[in-house]
Amino acid sequence: MSDATPLVRSELDLPLLHRGKVRDVYEVDGETLLMVASDRVSAFDVVLDRPIPRKGEVLTLITAWWLDQLRDRLHHHLLAVDPDVIVERHPDLAASRDVWARRSMLVRRTEPVLVECVVRGFIAGSAWKEYRTHGTLAGEALPAGLEESQRLDPPIFSPATKAQEGHDENITFDQTVELLGDDLAGRLRDLSLDVYGFGREVAGKRDILLADTKFEFGIDAGGDLLLIDEVMTPDSSRFWPKEHYALGRGQPSLDKQPIRDWLDSLSDWDKTPPPPPLPDEVVFAASTRYREVFERLAGVSLDEYVLPRFPDLP
Repeated sequence: MSDATPLVRSELDLPLLHRGKVRDVYEVDGETLLMVASDRVSAFDVVLDRPIPRKGEVLTLITAWWLDQLRDRLHHHLLAVDPDVIVERHPDLAASRDVWARRSMLVRRTEPVLVECVVRGFIAGSAWKEYRTHGTLAGEALPAGLEESQRLDPPIFSPATKAQEGHDENITFDQTVELLGDDLAGRLRDLSLDVYGFGREVAGKRDILLADTKFEFGIDAGGDLLLIDEVMTPDSSRFWPKEHYALGRGQPSLDKQPIRDWLDSLSDWDKTPPPPPLPDEVVFAASTRYREVFERLAGVSLDEYVLPRFPDLP
């Protein structure tokens, strides 16, 4: 897909189940969904006026790349990301292929678990703000004397409630048990820590620090717990370039930081709709940043990446 033709909004001849900040989710049949990642971008919980070229493609293909690495480690919902495979299974999608190709995942339908599974390997963001003020995370005490961006060993499972609008709210593991029960809460914690540990090791070999990340899980029709949605992408994670890391300050990130930095520089926007129009140079910088993190992780350019195939397509 050309950089000049970003996708703002998909309109497919399928039942639309949900249009989120980034993804449009369609019902393909009773068992499968098509998740189309647009190039929409949000900051401070506001969807901005201009899309970021190829952002949706990056989010989809990073997720596919990670799930390809994880295929022997856990169960997930991804059935196909290769457009040829998707069209072979659902020929009616051939006519709209140019809209959704390389930015869409054909996935198993699940009942989402309504807890965000956050793992923090460094203290940053909302966790640092709470710790700096109270010495806690979700009300639970952390060791004294931590500095901003300090590595946490072992990493911390830091769940949050899923908010339909606004910010998610950090909760304790005990609160997660109250919501979901001992068994499911424990499985979510163990799986999240295992996948994060794998991701941190892999990213580290590419000189990237995986500071934190957010996982989502769902339960399929057979009762199996599956990893769902995006996995260790620039929208669900903080990726820090190792060469710029320094303790005791915020870090440059391989994500939409150019957008946040520009918006933070404005004195006349109160971070509520309508958003200010993004200038060309900020859009270009953000698009470049998304592609950079893909290429550093996968070791290949976005255009040269060979789409993986998953052998368990029913």
